[in-house]
Amino acid sequence: MDAWIASLESEERRSAHVKLKWQSKARSDALRLQKFLALNNRHAAPRMMKSLIAVPKRLLVHPRIGERLEEFEVSRSAAFSVGDYEIRYQIIDETIYVLRLWHTREDR
Repeated sequence: MDAWIASLESEERRSAHVKLKWQSKARSDALRLQKFLALNNRHAAPRMMKSLIAVPKRLLVHPRIGERLEEFEVSRSAAFSVGDYEIRYQIIDETIYVLRLWHTREDR
């Protein structure tokens, strides 16, 4: 398993009072994308995954940067696009949960 996936599985970042946690489905999504990218371009895959993993860390500074998803009324849920990828996350109290990560062309 690549080092970035190992660090992702145990990662819990903090900024001031805000925490960032990757949910199990988001970790599975990252692993699936990494395998797919490696099959198609093994040299570009690590760079792309490093970029995708770094993006949610920006939410620690700007947690409301994503587009709000109105279908989730209970808490603040949003989607954040990065090129052809989308990251869904949810803010509950002082924690940002990364819920899902996928390529926009995937059949979900």
